[in-house]
Amino acid sequence: MLDRLARLSPTWLGLTGTILLALGSFGAGATRNRGGVISALGLEFLTFGHGKGIMEIVLFVGIALLIGAWVLLGRTVVVDKPAGSSERFTTTKRAMWIWIAPLAAAAPVLSRDVYSYLMQGAMVRDGFDPYTEGAAVNPGPYLLEVSHDWRNTTTPYGPLHLWIGEGVTTLVGDNVIAGLIVYKIISIAGFAAIAWAVPRIAQKLGGDPTMALWLGVANPVMVLHMIGGMHNESIMVGLVSVGLLAALNRHFVSSVVLISVAVSLKATAAIALPFVVWIATNHYAPKSATFARRIFAFVASGFIGVVLTFLVVGIVTWASGSSWGWLAEISGNSKVVNPLSAPTFIADRVTPFLQLFDERFPYNTVLGVTRTVGSILMLTGLVIVWWFFRHNDRRAIMGTTLAYQVAYTFNAVALPWYYASVITLIGTFRPPLWLLQLTTGTSIVLAMAFTGSGNHRFYDMWWLGAALIVAWIATHYVFPLDAKTRPGLQLVTNNAAKMPSPARGE
Repeated sequence: MLDRLARLSPTWLGLTGTILLALGSFGAGATRNRGGVISALGLEFLTFGHGKGIMEIVLFVGIALLIGAWVLLGRTVVVDKPAGSSERFTTTKRAMWIWIAPLAAAAPVLSRDVYSYLMQGAMVRDGFDPYTEGAAVNPGPYLLEVSHDWRNTTTPYGPLHLWIGEGVTTLVGDNVIAGLIVYKIISIAGFAAIAWAVPRIAQKLGGDPTMALWLGVANPVMVLHMIGGMHNESIMVGLVSVGLLAALNRHFVSSVVLISVAVSLKATAAIALPFVVWIATNHYAPKSATFARRIFAFVASGFIGVVLTFLVVGIVTWASGSSWGWLAEISGNSKVVNPLSAPTFIADRVTPFLQLFDERFPYNTVLGVTRTVGSILMLTGLVIVWWFFRHNDRRAIMGTTLAYQVAYTFNAVALPWYYASVITLIGTFRPPLWLLQLTTGTSIVLAMAFTGSGNHRFYDMWWLGAALIVAWIATHYVFPLDAKTRPGLQLVTNNAAKMPSPARGE
């Protein structure tokens, strides 16, 4: 059976999957509440009842085939072909872009957030402030598509996000379909920036560009949520990725500027900036430098970084005509509850125990405490990670990756697309085999965690259990028991064995 599987083409298997996914998106995706392609074609019956059930099956089969193609590509190309073979990288890159092609014409899937992006842009265009007012103040075609949960909430995104939205809605007017097309183009542009930068980061760190591309960009979580869901993480992560590459190439001003622009889109981009300071410090004052020189290099790099960041964000805020009101909204919206966030996961476990003694003990009381503790742990963890991963370029990128993971683990809110910041970097720094396995398995679970319309399945134990079993089997297929001896992993395992100690630098 495994031999038959190996003979399948992951490129065409994935293409079949994304074609089905694109078709299913128009009936079972995050479809329009009013109008849209299906309505224009007179096929509304595909959006409800048995018709929608059929489209849900089509969409799910598409996602399953995409995941299967990614797993097959990982085993037959990334793991089993020699690490030095240029064919590995070319095949992986070609497969990724072929998979993505049908999604360029797909309706939004797995999330309705893009409708909120359009609504927020229209609010700014029409003279409203999304930092103090909800979408309901501006009735119109966009409001009809915004989820009811978000019609009276403000936005946590920065001025660049609103500026982009204003530009899109000014360009297309109140044409929702045209707005979605423009946002699809923007999402693909961000994804392309990630795909360009990530293999080059791996190359600078002495890692495996093909592994980095397969694990961090061709990953189904990235394809489904960056392209399919059109989340603004696509642009944010693209800017951060190019910014980190600039730092590794010793273009530190460009690095800080790029990441600061990303901060003006979404504040979590700022997590990467302190690690750029370490990269700059180690460049201008290597281990052989005097203590005084290292202190000077650190203070100077940090000071210039902070000034540049505030200058860039200030310029974007001024140029966009926005305000600093987004800083008060950074914590996000507390309505999102799922166990990807550690505070929520703990509250889910603790509350039933407390209700044994008081059946009316409120869940939100426990959640409020765990979120407060989570915030403290997050800030503490970020400082600890920043300090312990200061020694060289490789450890700085490792630290950036871990810092993002710490932030999303302990944050009050976590969603699968947030992890794009983590996924994109894990394959770049010659990670150990266990981390490759963990990331692969987790990615498969996250890719299966949402319905086409945007509802998560983290509390559906049968579904979650099945996803975990599939992830376990697939991960062990990609990385078999003799994985360390496989040709494609020689670069990772050999370099890991020769890895210089932090004390010697890199």
